[in-house]
Amino acid sequence: MLKKAAALFLVCASIAICVSCSTAASRYLYAAIPGGAAGEIVAYREDPNSGALTQLAGSPITAGGAVESLVIHPSKKYMYAANSGEGDVSLFTISSTGGLQEVTPRTKAGTAPTLVVMDSAGAYLYVANSGSYNISTYSISSSTGALTAIGTYPIGMSAMNMKLSPSGGVLYITGIGLPGAIQAFTVTSGVLSSTPIAGSPFVTGNNPLGLAITPDGKFLYTANKVDNSISEFTINSDGSLTPFANSPIGESYAGPVSLLIDNSGKYLFVANQGSANVAGYSIGSDGSLTLLTSSPFGTGPQPSFIATDPNGKYLFVGNEQSPAVHSFSLDGSSGTLTSVSTYSVPATPTSIALTP
Repeated sequence: MLKKAAALFLVCASIAICVSCSTAASRYLYAAIPGGAAGEIVAYREDPNSGALTQLAGSPITAGGAVESLVIHPSKKYMYAANSGEGDVSLFTISSTGGLQEVTPRTKAGTAPTLVVMDSAGAYLYVANSGSYNISTYSISSSTGALTAIGTYPIGMSAMNMKLSPSGGVLYITGIGLPGAIQAFTVTSGVLSSTPIAGSPFVTGNNPLGLAITPDGKFLYTANKVDNSISEFTINSDGSLTPFANSPIGESYAGPVSLLIDNSGKYLFVANQGSANVAGYSIGSDGSLTLLTSSPFGTGPQPSFIATDPNGKYLFVGNEQSPAVHSFSLDGSSGTLTSVSTYSVPATPTSIALTP
């Protein structure tokens, strides 16, 4: 009798653990779909065991005009969307089942806000206004997610990409050009320094659309679309950048437009818009890049950006032509990507955000 009771206890405990894990592991993916007067956001549940996506009921939902970029608060309660067609930012609350509910009114930004980033603590939001050549910054209420404007800071160029250093102390912004440039500003409590870091702007290859920083904050890379290259930089203690001796390095593929470094910091992935693939590189301890022997990995036409889930087991690629989100599993020991599935979306996706 005791053996039967013990066996029953173990079975029940196993079931409870599985149910608990399944609930705790629920994650959600959101894709921004710019439109005319009103854009859309497509919402999916991600299966944490396979990387497969299931579209949520009621999705897509109406968003702001030409919604361009998404970012999710580390609490998983709030999502922010830059609406480039309206010059404002939307706040959405995220339910426990992944549903979105917009909180109005929307918050005013500059002209054509196209990029949003947030510090790791979820205390500050940074919005790049590509049309007015400046950055708007906001503090974030931890209790409601509401934004309070801090200031607007000129950067002297139209931002193409933007990343915070892992410490949150430096903001890097790429600008289009032949050659392109990176502006770097120190950041304190959401306030940008009045002048860029010494040495800014730092020269890159032509039209640096992609931007990535290693998790340890030691190295920075840009994907240069026009000359099919990747620029490599060491990040110095003051936030300034020193290019590698051989930078930029040429790619064998056309139109690199987006970069992603996996959560382990071991691999760099490049979306090559002109070659319909993602190239993978291993990252050496000195920041050097070596093309993986299994690379490249085929995508749909015109891949434009890459995102990863919080566990780093799956990558998601947005394709411009034949609009879709493509899911891949990542082998952490080799960097190899394996296709999971492709999911059609109503129009070209411009950003993907996943709950932490």
